[in-house]
Amino acid sequence: MAEKLRSAHLFADVLARVHAVCGALATEDGWPAGIDLSRVVVEPPRDAAHGDMATNAAMVLAKEAKAKPRDLAEKIAEKLRHDSLIASIDIAGPGFINLTLKPVAWLDALRTVLRESVSYGQGASGAAEKVNVEYVSANPTGPMHVGHCRGAVFGDALAGLLTFAGYDVTREYYINDAGAQVDVLARSAFLRYREALGEDIGEIPEGLYPGDYLKPVGQALAAEHGDKLLGMPEAAWLSPVRGMAVSMMMAMIKSDLAALNIKHDVFFSERSLIGTGNNRVAETIDFLRAKGDVYEGRLPPPKGVPVEDYEDREQTLFRATAYGDDVDRPLLKSDGSYTYFASDIAYHKDKFDRGFHNLVDVWGADHGGYIKRMQAAVRAVTSGKAALDVKIVQLVKLLRNGEPVKMSKRSGDFVTLREVVDEVGSDAVRFMMLFRKNDAVLDFDLAKVLEQSKDNPVFYVQYGHARGHSIFKNAREVIADLPEETVARAAFLVDAAVERLTDPAELSLLRQLALYPRLIDAAATAHEPHRIAFYLYDLASEFHALWTKGRDLPYLRFIINHDAEITKARLALVQGVVSVLASGLTVLGVHAPDEMR
Repeated sequence: MAEKLRSAHLFADVLARVHAVCGALATEDGWPAGIDLSRVVVEPPRDAAHGDMATNAAMVLAKEAKAKPRDLAEKIAEKLRHDSLIASIDIAGPGFINLTLKPVAWLDALRTVLRESVSYGQGASGAAEKVNVEYVSANPTGPMHVGHCRGAVFGDALAGLLTFAGYDVTREYYINDAGAQVDVLARSAFLRYREALGEDIGEIPEGLYPGDYLKPVGQALAAEHGDKLLGMPEAAWLSPVRGMAVSMMMAMIKSDLAALNIKHDVFFSERSLIGTGNNRVAETIDFLRAKGDVYEGRLPPPKGVPVEDYEDREQTLFRATAYGDDVDRPLLKSDGSYTYFASDIAYHKDKFDRGFHNLVDVWGADHGGYIKRMQAAVRAVTSGKAALDVKIVQLVKLLRNGEPVKMSKRSGDFVTLREVVDEVGSDAVRFMMLFRKNDAVLDFDLAKVLEQSKDNPVFYVQYGHARGHSIFKNAREVIADLPEETVARAAFLVDAAVERLTDPAELSLLRQLALYPRLIDAAATAHEPHRIAFYLYDLASEFHALWTKGRDLPYLRFIINHDAEITKARLALVQGVVSVLASGLTVLGVHAPDEMR
């Protein structure tokens, strides 16, 4: 039988109709009980010339139906031809079913947009499932740079997308405050402390952090401790200096993220895993050992590493190969301290223990080789009950008019996130960081993102939203009682005579609007927020094209002074476009301006 229809959204509606037909055939032809219809999908065809929608029903059900896919497709098509929503059906290739819908389907989809207004496209597919999205997690050793920026935007947009799709999302930041790099930070800060006390420290030694951003840390240390730390050995001053430095670096990082409108729900300290009396790393290793997943053994030399650099010794190993990894992995270093991997396992077990079975980690381009071992570890510590999806965010090449941007003096060796946001604004940064798939290298040109042209995607999409509001403003000369507020205006336009929208360009826009709810669900399932950015650009492009067409053909203009009915119908279409543009931009964390100067 057909699954319960989640909403009146068009793709879900047609899918329910296909499911109903398949259920009827199952009864008539005696298919085995319990046929899984979840494999049946309805989606846009790759080639628009093939129709409005396509279904794989015959392809995936042929085996259970004991029929050739093409023959089963004919049976399904015969029943669907009686559906009042479908204008025509074609069968392609070995059994794909292409559907062309009657115009009323697209008009009803527009009415759905108007009825649901700002909620249109908001899904229930997440079913309030808890999802942990961990992103940024930059070492707290300095300000955010432009590379961190892309991961920050991607993770935040993904969290927004999952929330809109109905998931219960927690945004998390893992503070790497227990490794050697924070000791280097402390030594660098101590040098600035000496400087704050009046000492000439000269050139920053190799291996320490050279950026000026540590000067305030040195000054804060001097204000709090005076010169008392100078007479202490490193073992005595390292901990308080490290604590001050990490705290101030995290305050800087949070401020940088706030400039991008990014706020995390949880900041989780790595150091808390090995706190006094609560060593969760040791507990996790014991847990895995009890399951037979930790043992003492030797590893073969790593591929590509010279033999003289390899230490052949018996060590504590995680049986990663039992869970899909290529080799087993060390948990303890030769000095008895934990490997980063051991801490990471404990951290992900902690996520699971907090009730998260759906985990998403956003990592930088240099962490691709770490994925298999971490996924193996999650399978082990959760007995396969949790899934970890790792999204790799590739590098950003920062340009200005096609030329590489020089490094920042403040940071010492990179361009900071704050410098980029201050120059072009958070909207441009967020949208352009998403206007390319996360695993592809991104060229970010500071000059191009400020252009007011079609070649600047963020401007073009935002301008589409502003253009819609300009149309509403001008339309009040014809329809004086057109409300200003979005929800009220949508309700006012819901009874418009939208059947008068018959131009191919108008119908094309209607098809784009009908696609949005399905796109939200698909992008959320795939963890790919860039799909929303691409869609918004396509929607804005079609809207601008229709506006241009009306300039050349006056009868297609949105406002017809002597015809209030067609004006109201076209305003309904504009409202649909404006609502979806605003919704999609909000999901991505980008503003939808009512006007642009």
